[in-house]
This record gives sequence, structure tokens and C-alpha cells, in this order.
Amino acid sequence: MKDSELIDKVHSAVYHQCQRRGYTAPVDVLMEIGVLPKQKYEEWRFGKIPYLEQVCTCNLRKLSVVMGQIRRYAQKAGLKPSFCYYKRWGVKKKHGHRQVIPLRFSKSGRPEIERAYATHYVDSKRIEQLKKEAQDGHMD
Repeated sequence: MKDSELIDKVHSAVYHQCQRRGYTAPVDVLMEIGVLPKQKYEEWRFGKIPYLEQVCTCNLRKLSVVMGQIRRYAQKAGLKPSFCYYKRWGVKKKHGHRQVIPLRFSKSGRPEIERAYATHYVDSKRIEQLKKEAQDGHMD
């Protein structure tokens, strides 16, 4: 896939996610554009895969293009960055508490790369619209 096609797919995915639910997340964009199989994402969430980049179906240069385009689109659209802590799913309780196991996104584990993958972008105005639509729908 050419970079121009990739960029169009990324922008479209970000736009549609924001319209649908008021925010976008890099992992969801990766799944929507077809470079992260849902099954592999779930295996990563359950801790069966050491880091997310390992199961993406494109090279690191293309992943870098995708991540950069998500950020650019978010800035242009006025979306608010919001850090999301990704932890392993399916962890058993120990002594009445669930152990929190953070997940890794990149092979390098560099903090700026990890933060980029974990940052969701929120469309506050759209979230307000969606809340209002939900309330209006319940009044019928």
C-alpha cells in the first residue's frame, strides 16, 4: 500500500471513530485499516504476545507513518489527547486484589513511543452530541 493510500485510510478511520463514539485510539485505527488483526490484538491484551508491533502486518516505517498521521489529524481537528493505561486482561486476583500488568506496544519500549500508542484523542463536542442524542432517545 502506498503512503498516500495509507494516510487516507488513517484519516478516514480517525474521523469515523470520532463520529461513532467521540474518540479515537491508535490500536483501533490499526485494526480498522487492516494492519492489526483483532485476534492478535486480543492475544496481546491477554499477555500472549510480548509487544503489539510484533503482530502488526506492516513494517515499522509504515507504523510510524500511521502514528504520525493520527497525531496530525487529531491536532488539525482539535481533538484532545488523553493518556490511556493499557493493562493485561484476564489477570487472576491475588490476596483479594487484581495484579496490574502493564502492556508493551513497541519492541524498543521507549517511553515516547509507548505514550504515543496509549494516547487516545477525544472529540469533546462530539461526545456532548452523543450524550444528548442518547438522552433524547430515552425520552421517547
